[in-house]
Amino acid sequence: MGWDIDDFSASATSVSEETAAMYCREVTTFAEWLRSAQAGPGAGSVSGPGDVDTRAVRRYLAHLSTEGYARKTVARKATSLRRYFRWAERTGRTAADPTVGAMVLTRERRLPRVLRSEELETLLDKPRPSAADDKARRQRDDAVLELLYGSGLRVGEVCAIRAGDIDWERRRLTVRGKGSKQRVVPLSEPAAAALAAWVAEGRSEMADADKAEDFVFVNLNGLPLSTQAVRRLVDRRASTKTNPHALRHTFATHLLDGGADLRQVQELLGHSDLGSTQIYTHVSRERLRRVVADAHPRG
Repeated sequence: MGWDIDDFSASATSVSEETAAMYCREVTTFAEWLRSAQAGPGAGSVSGPGDVDTRAVRRYLAHLSTEGYARKTVARKATSLRRYFRWAERTGRTAADPTVGAMVLTRERRLPRVLRSEELETLLDKPRPSAADDKARRQRDDAVLELLYGSGLRVGEVCAIRAGDIDWERRRLTVRGKGSKQRVVPLSEPAAAALAAWVAEGRSEMADADKAEDFVFVNLNGLPLSTQAVRRLVDRRASTKTNPHALRHTFATHLLDGGADLRQVQELLGHSDLGSTQIYTHVSRERLRRVVADAHPRG
């Protein structure tokens, strides 16, 4: 029996090569730690994932904390192990996932920030006077922000949109997500209208035909828009300190508030793991609690 790290790496097609390599390094480090700890009390003989139990994972995470690793680092290592053992269980290399119930030592996951209605209004409809731009720039920014909120796109996904990705007739968009994974998302009416205005009018004023290629969004120099430029765009338009990803968080939370199915939200966001989407159920419940507390006489 072995750890089959190469097979695990080959299976990680939904993430980037760098992320897959990180997963493999973390699992290898864990396996090496187990080998060195086998002489210790209760370690037993571990030659592969099938020999690992929840107690061993907990001991390893405790060891990392004792060695002074930051909670964020321990959480990252725990995520790598969880990904590996889910794969091992799915492929029959272990009968059960030993990471289940073993992650108590990792940092608590912070709930994503959801924008208030007045913050959304400033970003989407009524930007601050200091953010008043020429028409072309305003059209571009409107389209970017509507896609971030109306379709829940990541910043990199917005920047990667090409002309051929837009299906105007069906009002939908092909998106290139993490690990080069593609998905198709619907365009909201405001997003489709803003995108159409930008493509038909503003883009031709900004784009450098030789350098912009067929990327839909460009910067003031006519080059493809960067993720840093999108973050500056949001800073310029926002009334309070925020970031582009908050619009994606808000998109997901508003869908769940409106009764959308969790699996549907997972598909729209492009999450390979339902656990990544489930965080928004907590956000949604917390929002409802706040509504009751603020609005009900006995809240």
